[in-house]
Amino acid sequence: MSLASDKVIVGKIGAPYGVKGWVKINSYTETPEGIFEYAPWFLGEEKEYQIDQWRPHGKSLVAKIVGVDSRDDAERIKNLDININASQLPDLGDEGIYWRELTGMKVVTTQGYDLGVVKEVFNTGANDVIHVKANVGDAFGQKERLLPFVFDEVVQEVDKEAKVIKVDWDPGF
Repeated sequence: MSLASDKVIVGKIGAPYGVKGWVKINSYTETPEGIFEYAPWFLGEEKEYQIDQWRPHGKSLVAKIVGVDSRDDAERIKNLDININASQLPDLGDEGIYWRELTGMKVVTTQGYDLGVVKEVFNTGANDVIHVKANVGDAFGQKERLLPFVFDEVVQEVDKEAKVIKVDWDPGF
């Protein structure tokens, strides 16, 4: 398996904090402290790291990572993504889906027109959006489409098994 399929980014190492190897943590989890529920962390070259201790610091978080004992050590891991094993994520059941599962799914209209494949998913603030890379030779001349990932309005069904997203969308738009 590739790193993209078996690891998930849950945060990023920030700047060093102090001289004893502490670092600031930028968490991407629903609640910032939730990042510490996952262990081990994988930084950079797939090297495994454990958290020695952590604490809130104002509106942010700081942590002491085992083996990172000086400011120079902390500087070396600055800006590295914090990855965890995908198997550590909670099961969302039949109703939930992670963004990472949407990537690569085929997108088809309710009328059966194949719009292409999900390239990425992102949030605009108002709602999630799927970036669909259109098929080569798309009949409507589209190279890509941005569709709001809004259930019942646009997204009608997500079939995890078949890896297909059924949407109510005009292919010419």
